[in-house]
Amino acid sequence: MGLELVSFVLCPYVQRAAIVLREKDVPHQVTYIDLEDPPDWFHAISPFGKVPLLRVGDQTLFESAIICEYLDEVYPPRLHPGDALERARHRAWAEFGASLLIDQYELVTARTEGRYRDKVDALRVKLERLEGVIDGEGPFFSGSVFRLVDATFAPFFMRHAVVAWLRPELGELLPARTRAWSHGLLSRPAVEGSVVADLRPRYLEYFEAKGGWLFKHGG
Repeated sequence: MGLELVSFVLCPYVQRAAIVLREKDVPHQVTYIDLEDPPDWFHAISPFGKVPLLRVGDQTLFESAIICEYLDEVYPPRLHPGDALERARHRAWAEFGASLLIDQYELVTARTEGRYRDKVDALRVKLERLEGVIDGEGPFFSGSVFRLVDATFAPFFMRHAVVAWLRPELGELLPARTRAWSHGLLSRPAVEGSVVADLRPRYLEYFEAKGGWLFKHGG
């Protein structure tokens, strides 16, 4: 069955699925849509009006976590750990990664300095907590093997690198182990190739238009 990943070019949740597809070398096509003016067919197949969607033959899957789990069950090699408890632990931290993406979005769209600083502090607390569970040897979350949980965090780190380029103080939010993990992920071919080549200027232009404090005072 042919696979089609329906995407918005900047969506971090789509990127999770794109990484898994590339990591497993699964043939697929990507269809980009404008979420502010989506085509009629999109409304018919997206229950929440969101991306990603994965079209599998005549069926459509939605929600990035579900799509990634499906891909991991169907296409080798398995990226989840074999041990049930460790697998559950990875799933739990993947949810934690999803919360980081929400904080990151709220940071770049914060209209006031006070709101921006609050989100910086919230990210700092969460990243310090994350630091304590990362494998010390690396380069990935649980050691030398790339796992599904790594794919779920990579979009956050990629966008963090963009905003840290704009405002270098944000780079200091990543503690040592987390920073090393980020570098390991962002240099991995499946991660590098999971987004458009001009992600950074597109990201900056898109969020600058939203009027966030960061973009008025960055650099």
